[in-house]
Order: sequence, then structure tokens, then C-alpha cells
Amino acid sequence: MTTSAAPRINLDEIARLSTERPVRLRIGRLIDGVSAHPRRDVDVVFDAKEFVSVGDAAAAAAASGEPDVHLPEHTLLPTLIEAHAHLFLDGATVCFQDRENYLKETPQWLLARARSRWPKILAHGIGAVRDAGDKHGVGLALAAEAKRHVGRLAPTPFIDSPGPAIHHRGRYGAFMGEPIEDHDSAAACVAARAAAGADRIKLLVSGIISFKVGQVTTPPQMSSDEVREIVAAAREHGKQTFAHASGTDGVEHSIEGGVNTVEHGFFITEEQLKKMRDREIAWVPTFAPVQLQIDRAQELGWSDEIVGHLKRIIDSHRNMLRRAHELGVKIIAGSDAGSCGVPHALGLLQEMHQMEQAGLPPIAVINAATGTSSATLAFPENIGRIAPGCRARFILTRNDPLATVANLQKSKTILFDGRAVDCGDEPDTDGL
Repeated sequence: MTTSAAPRINLDEIARLSTERPVRLRIGRLIDGVSAHPRRDVDVVFDAKEFVSVGDAAAAAAASGEPDVHLPEHTLLPTLIEAHAHLFLDGATVCFQDRENYLKETPQWLLARARSRWPKILAHGIGAVRDAGDKHGVGLALAAEAKRHVGRLAPTPFIDSPGPAIHHRGRYGAFMGEPIEDHDSAAACVAARAAAGADRIKLLVSGIISFKVGQVTTPPQMSSDEVREIVAAAREHGKQTFAHASGTDGVEHSIEGGVNTVEHGFFITEEQLKKMRDREIAWVPTFAPVQLQIDRAQELGWSDEIVGHLKRIIDSHRNMLRRAHELGVKIIAGSDAGSCGVPHALGLLQEMHQMEQAGLPPIAVINAATGTSSATLAFPENIGRIAPGCRARFILTRNDPLATVANLQKSKTILFDGRAVDCGDEPDTDGL
């Protein structure tokens, strides 16, 4: 990673000290992951595992006397949560032949490739990933490794995984899922996923958008009743559910089936947003894969007509995201990293910028990638917030993310479990 040219306070030493004793940091601005406004000139005491006190001057003084370091020009915020990524896939390429060749590699190769991404993912400020499914065992293997470090100092961001997504044979999703028809019933399918170590259950309720016509052209592959049956079985095993759903009907079936989160949700309606709010179903809107089709249309060979369809879809999605925010729907940031042209880590930062461009205030976008995500997804680690008892995993930056969240793509330092990781303005993205 390249490092910032600006003078650097020795955060390596601060990170090292946190493994020996509580460290007292006085920060110019703090974004805690849940509040609607930042806090100014806050004393934060932390060790390598957790925050001891936040904004309690008496407790800070009792813990460590004078501040170990004062960063009046910096902002501190939680490390980010990527709520929708496929760790088994490289995301950066838009060459379909390269992607086809990639998927011919062995599961062992795919796992090694995914492991190699962790340092770069962490250096971009991502502290946790909700994997969105693969049939090669990559996500499950990484999640099993992460579980061994729960409550301890971890070498990598946290990850959990559903294993293979559930779909119908012959319908969308064979590259990342296994068909429900492999089992005698929905309950048996869910039980098999749980037995294999799935942290959640991923459903492929709909197909995908046909860019050539600008809509979802196939009916949902799961009915509301079928979704409801899978959701009920998942709850028996204590598992949340998340549904790939685009097209009004696919979204409707997911909502009526009672999933915990709707992923993508293109062509969602205002009435559906109101139902999601009332039923506490969260939305992960994933702008990135469709916006990419616009940004790199020439490379992908899209005509002006197709680009027009794509822009119409994005404009509608932006309108619905603004409306969701106004209505009080839970919004979570996830980029669909690993999909065509969406790199891991950087994809989430780009997704957050898309959410801001849609009209969400920067702090609402940051909360969607930190506290709201953590509270909704219920990770076993207390992450995504700056508060006593939460893991001391955070970003420090001179570049104001409340001026624009795009500033999170600039130089920053991540403190993570007793380490300081630098990321410059032009980080290495190879392999993401």
C-alpha cells in the first residue's frame, strides 16, 4: 500500500501500546455509527480488544491520565461492514471470458485467492463482510476461520457466510447456489445448510435484470408461500434469511415471505418500502453492479438504448432510496462485490458514494455501513459502533467523510486489534 505524504503521527506505536494498556486518544471529530450528528473533541479510551470509554472525561482521566495522542484534525469512525459480497469471485474484471475461466479453477485455488484479499480489504477500512453465497465452500471456510478469533485479536476482518444460496434447478443462481430440489423439502434443505455451517440462509427469489430491455423478464422462482416456508425453517435453526430479489413481484414475494433483508430490490415500490419499514425488513440496494454497466458501457459493448435503460433504472433506484430514508426503512450498505466490475473493498466505498449521490446525507450512509448494519445483522462480534464494550476497530482520517463519503477512498489509517494499517490515496487494488 502507498502511504499518505502528509506528516504521520506514530499510530503504529499507539496500536502497539493498546496491546499493553488502555490508550487515551483525543479526537477532533467522532462518528459513532448510530448518531445523526458527529461529536467534537472527544476523549476515547481503548485497548487492543475494546473501547473502555467514549466521551467520559472522568473515566478517561482515571484510565490513562493525559491523552496519549491528540488528533484535532482527524475524524474517527468504525471500520465498515460490507453487507453483500461474494468472496469467492474476483470483481474487478469486466471480461466475461476471464470470469468464465476463473470459475473453472478448483475450490482450493478459489479459497487461496479469497484469503489473499484480506490485507487489501482491511486496508480499505472494511472490518467485516457478510458473504452472499458460493457453492465452492470458500465463504464457509473463511467464516470458520473467523469464528476461531471471536473475542480474541483477529488477523483478518470478520466474515460470515450462508454457503450455497438456495435456488430452483434450471433457474438463476447455479454459479453460486445449489437447488432446493436436492432435498426432500424446504426444511431439509435448510437443515442441510445449517449442518454444513451456514451462518444465514440465502434465497434466490427472483432472476436478474435484462439490461437489453431494462426490466426483469422472468417471473419469480419462489412464491411467497415457498419463501415463508424457508424462512420458518431458518428460524427453527436460529438463522436470519436474506433474499436476492429484483422486480416488483420478486420483492413482494420476499416481503410477504418474511425475510430479514431484501438484496438489490430494483423496481421496488413505495408501498413495498412501507411494508418493509413496518415489518422491520432491511434493504441492501446494491447500486454498484448496475452503475458499473453505465460507467463502462463502451467496454461492455452496450448500445445507447441499453445505456438509456440502465440510467432509467438507476434514477428510479435513487428515488426509492431517498424515499426509503424518509420513511424510516432500515438501509444497509452492500456492494455485491465480486459481481462483474465490482471489486472487493473499493466496491463498498463506491457503493456508499452512490448512496450519497442518490440523496442520503453522508452520516446516514456511514451509519448504513456501520451501526445499522451491525444491529440488523447481529454479528457475534460487537462491531460497527464506537461505544464502550465494542471492538476497537476503527478508521482515522484527515479527509472529512461528512463533506463527502468519497473521502473515505482517500488516505487513512485503520486501527484493528492492536495493529495500524495504512492506506494511501492510490491503494493497490490488484486481485480485488
